[in-house]
Amino acid sequence: MKYLLYKSFIFLMLLGVVSCTDKLELTPNNSLDTEQALQQPSDFTNAIKGVYSRFRTGTYWGGWYQIVPDVLSDNLILNSEGRNSKQGLHYWNYSGTNTWGGLWTNAYLVTYRANSILENIEVLSDGDFKNNIQGEALALRAIAHFDLSRVFAKLPQQAGAGDPGVPYVTSTDVTLQPSRPAAQETYDKIIADLEQAKALINSDNGSGRLNQASINAFLSRVYLYAGQYNEAATAATAAISDGGTVTTRTNFADIWKDKLEQGINFKVRITEADGNAIGTQYSQTGASGVRSEYNVDFALYELYQDTDIRKSTYFFIGPFASKEFIHIAKYFGRETGSVNVVDAKLIRWEEVYLTRAEAFAELGKDVDALADLDAVRAERYENFVSGNESGQALKDAIALERRLELAFEGHRFFDLKRKGLAISRSSFGDESNGGGVSLPADVLEMPVGDPRFQLPIPQAELNANPNMEQNPGY
Repeated sequence: MKYLLYKSFIFLMLLGVVSCTDKLELTPNNSLDTEQALQQPSDFTNAIKGVYSRFRTGTYWGGWYQIVPDVLSDNLILNSEGRNSKQGLHYWNYSGTNTWGGLWTNAYLVTYRANSILENIEVLSDGDFKNNIQGEALALRAIAHFDLSRVFAKLPQQAGAGDPGVPYVTSTDVTLQPSRPAAQETYDKIIADLEQAKALINSDNGSGRLNQASINAFLSRVYLYAGQYNEAATAATAAISDGGTVTTRTNFADIWKDKLEQGINFKVRITEADGNAIGTQYSQTGASGVRSEYNVDFALYELYQDTDIRKSTYFFIGPFASKEFIHIAKYFGRETGSVNVVDAKLIRWEEVYLTRAEAFAELGKDVDALADLDAVRAERYENFVSGNESGQALKDAIALERRLELAFEGHRFFDLKRKGLAISRSSFGDESNGGGVSLPADVLEMPVGDPRFQLPIPQAELNANPNMEQNPGY
């Protein structure tokens, strides 16, 4: 009965009827099993919305995934006037009790909810509605496992046969104690779910829900991480063919105020009622000005040219505590409403173009790669003139543009990790001229192959599951 009540509790959360402050008192007379709750098409619609809701949590795409990969890498510097939030992560001082535990919990809750739908999908009559729900659930399950694997496991291009991935959970049986499969096996299952989902899902499900173009975009990302460049280019092309265009220079700033859908492949909507302000992970704004937790590293800031629209869009230079800092402005919020509340942009079309550019360059298709790179650069720089790069210079230009375009969106740490590159932070300080308080010398470099590129599995998971293997070095 304990298992049934737990299962009922999870499903009630899935439907959104239990708040985080409610007391839950369930008895056998009022418990509702998943099989009983998922009967009508409307039940499945509500259930699939419940899966998406886990992405909005603060330690997932509601904040942490927008900042932690940059905190871990070389794009940000800790602000000496901030609250020292996530300092342990920034200093690479991890442990089983100081890791990204909220991601582990919430990603597997996404998986649980998706599996609840998939285990009951045959209740629905065959047809487009059933296929679409099944496609969404498969894709959401895959995305959650992908997000877990790139944090807690080696990526395929660096992983050996004996390197573990993360458990790929396809059941709602809470008594399971899975061990860790090989990293490549985890990726194979992620890809299999996304490929199946692509054939099932609608071409349009409205903003805030996955569709065929967004699954192709996610596939292009996963294939790029796996080093499968032909497949990455093919998936990116399929996504772009559904109407994906680079946001114009004129309209670019409107994306970050949620005034424009152009340029967004897939996002998770965050409303005032959600009470979740992504931007507070970076800074808080009050009567004394903007108090930042992290500022852009001055070395990165200098890479943005004055003619680059991103420089005025991504940054705000302002005082706090009698010092001047370069604050991250991407998440300051909409023009109306609460400060720092904006939607979570999980995939933008610019990423898809840059993914295809990188894949083409790796395949030696320099002309095609340059065309995709220039499609982005032409809309960022005033009076842009192509550099007509080729070979290694082209690859370097794509990598630079990817860093500049996708900064502070949860990419930098993983881009370095998947390419097998070291993290090399500058010795600049945190103030707007590069002076001020700098990082300790012992956290300026993480060498290639360092075990800290894989964060430790949460200790609570190790305690609960004797088959779970901790990552080396912890």
